[in-house]
Order: sequence, then structure tokens, then C-alpha cells
Amino acid sequence: MEIKFNDSCINYGGRVDIKDDGAYFYFASSYLQVRFTGTEISAVINNSSVWGTLCIGYIIDGRMGKIPLSPANNGKDITYQIASCLEEDKEHTLLIYKRHAANHSFGVKSLSCSGEFLSAPEKPSLRLEFYGDSVSAGEVSEAVDFVGRCDPASHDSAYDNSYLSYTWQTARLLDADIQNVSQGGIAVFDDTGYFHAPKMIGMESVYDKMCYFPEGGEITEWDFSRYTPDAVVFALGQNDKHNGLTDVDDIDIYDNATRTKWKEGYKKIVKAVHSHYPAKTKYIFLTTLLMHDPEWDKAIDEVVSELKADGLDAHHFMFRRNGAATPGHQIPRAHRNGSGAFSIYKDYTLRRRNGAYPVNRFFRSRFYKGTSQLPVS
Repeated sequence: MEIKFNDSCINYGGRVDIKDDGAYFYFASSYLQVRFTGTEISAVINNSSVWGTLCIGYIIDGRMGKIPLSPANNGKDITYQIASCLEEDKEHTLLIYKRHAANHSFGVKSLSCSGEFLSAPEKPSLRLEFYGDSVSAGEVSEAVDFVGRCDPASHDSAYDNSYLSYTWQTARLLDADIQNVSQGGIAVFDDTGYFHAPKMIGMESVYDKMCYFPEGGEITEWDFSRYTPDAVVFALGQNDKHNGLTDVDDIDIYDNATRTKWKEGYKKIVKAVHSHYPAKTKYIFLTTLLMHDPEWDKAIDEVVSELKADGLDAHHFMFRRNGAATPGHQIPRAHRNGSGAFSIYKDYTLRRRNGAYPVNRFFRSRFYKGTSQLPVS
């Protein structure tokens, strides 16, 4: 049985652009999900690579896999067999997702299975949205041999996997849907940070976009009415000291004028996002365990206080070793127990016997009054 990209049997998540000829993926963590029967399933995908060692991720019946992408196939409709030899008399679930951020974009044209496609899986009622950088996008998250160390010198994005990001893990533990607007190296302002050198693109030019990088195609606006979250997480500030115009870390958060400009720019993005959402929407601000000057966290504290004064339900979360735990990225470890749950490095530990990791406890105490039992994927 074959279905086209716009069939009602498919659920999409994240900022996916449904065009006339396919469903196009730009942001990390954007996904599609189907239920089906039969022993095998395949997808027709047209990929457009920018750089790096790239794969498309998938989860089938709870098992993770990936589809390697070849630059030789750029711009071509290629049929990829995702699974075969599945149990015949059983319902299966497939999630196809974007592992990487702006390294590439791809379009899904159709899906085929040897059995039948069933009605689309139900989506969770709780909705989360994240705006962040490489940590939120899950970059370098598979480099398990570099826990607490600098990142591999020339990893070429081979270790990126958005499914292992704290953002998506938090969503799964809370049984929530996710929209992840995150990109490695990004800062608040254009011409700062590290994303899209030598002409740096900041979150001020990304937060309201669907296709947000020119190599992915025509830059397109996001329709905020398509997704209304219960809570929004902002995780910026790690890359903002870098001046893209001088290629030097010379943006001084201790300088009053610089600090005020940065805070006002950050608040402008938050308020623009909030203008599309209900007044009761919760906002959570954080940075990461990656080493950085704690003065940025103090500036975020001021941002949160000022947003509260303006009527937003805003909160600032700090990890126990915020900005001081590791020179590299927070690295998930393949730590499995009988349920298939796994834990990630240090302060982000997701241990089933403890219920949740600090961000999840913070989320639940701040805005979610659901059951006491956290689901584990």
C-alpha cells in the first residue's frame, strides 16, 4: 500500500512545510509518524545536503535506526527501505525525524508498506516548544566516548541526533508533543554567534521561520496558529559572546550598554512569540552545563524579572553545575534498563526509579499537574 505525503494517516510534528510535491523538513526534531501492518516499509525522500556526514533518523517499534545520505543523490527522489522482516500479524509504528539542524533539508514524497496504513497515531495533549542552540538540537549527542571532555575535533556532524537531545527527552518523559526551533551556534542577534558563517544568522531572524537557512530553499514564514504550546523553553546565551563581524569573543556582557541591548533583543523575541499565544503560556529560561561566563546567567535572571514585571509567567532554571560541568556538549550515554529507558550525562540523568531529571521536576512543579507517574519512552 502506498500513501502520499499529504495522506491523513500521517502525523507531522515540528515546523514541517506541506507543499504541493512533498512534506519538507528543516529544523532538527521535526518528524512524521505512521501506524501500519505488514513486514516491510519504505519511503521516497528527496534530500538536499549542505555539508557533513548526514543521516535521516527513524524509530520503528521502539528501535532506533538511521538512513545514510549520499551527496550523489542530492535533489533526487530516492526510495529508502526502512525496515523488512517485521512481524506480519502485528501493528507497527514508524517515526521518521530530522537528526540534524541546518546541515540539510529533505522532502518526504510517499510511504509504502507491504500491509496497510492505519489511522494516524494520537498526539499528546501537552505541547512544548523550544528555542535554543546546539544542545537543544542534540548536536554531538552520540559522542559517548567524550563525556565531560571537549568535542571530537573533526566530527563533521556525524554524532548529531536530535532524538537524544534534552528537549525531546523531556517531551517524551512528560508525554508531550515537541516543536524544536533550535540551531547549533545560534545567538540572539544576527552577526553574532557561530551559525551560518561568515554571515551569522541569529534567533531574531529564525524564531518566526519555517525554512530558516538559504541553502534549505526559499526562506518562509511560520504560521504560529499551527501550534500553540502550553510551555515555551528559551535556551540562548551560550554563543552570544562571539562577534561574527570580528570573529572574536569580544561581546562584553559586563558592559552596561551591551548588556541592555542584549536583554532588550532577547525580550523582543520572547514578546513576539508570546503575542501569538495565550496569556497563560509558561516560559522557562535556561542555559546549559557547557562552560560559560556566569554573568550571562545573571543577565538572563534580569530578563526573566523584567518579563515577569510585564505580565509573562516566566521562570529561570539553573542546573546544579550550570556553565561549569563540561567543555564539550552534554553527552547522552546508552544506559539502558529493562524498559529501554536511558540516562544522559550527570545533571541531565533520566533515571526511571527517580521519576525524572531536574528539568522535568521543574516543569511538572511549574506548569503541569498531570499524573504522578512519568511515562518513559
